[in-house]
Amino acid sequence: MNRILLAAGLGLALLSASLRADVDGLDPQQEARYQGLIAELRCLVCQNQTIAESSAPLAVDLRNQVKTQILAGRSQAEIVGYLTERYGDFVLYRPPFKASTALLWLGPFLLLLGGLVWALRYVRGSRRPAPVAQRPVDPEAVQRLLAETQAQLAAQDAAPRKP
Repeated sequence: MNRILLAAGLGLALLSASLRADVDGLDPQQEARYQGLIAELRCLVCQNQTIAESSAPLAVDLRNQVKTQILAGRSQAEIVGYLTERYGDFVLYRPPFKASTALLWLGPFLLLLGGLVWALRYVRGSRRPAPVAQRPVDPEAVQRLLAETQAQLAAQDAAPRKP
């Protein structure tokens, strides 16, 4: 147990040191911009982590690019523009709404709507009784069947009963 805690502590120390090394050379205002930018950019390798959270080599490279461009005096819009031009809108955690990303934005709502429509149709379909095939009734056939049944009952009544 102590080995696990020691390894976890060492891992956190290394992560902290590497993140601190990322901001060396930045003044507090630049560091705030840097932290804001890397928290909004997606790691293209991990895909559900920001480049601030990821330790993938590409995330390290992206953090270095952001730092270099901040030191070069580029604005946040210029840095984001450069990265989206190079990697596409997928690098942004909140991509803009446009034709190429419409399915990304509307997809969850369309899936929810489709599920609701299916559920309503399923519930309504289960309430309906099953259709019964109906044939036209022949009155003469009913009378014959009634007469035969009455004759059988009369024969049973007239038959002697065994004690």
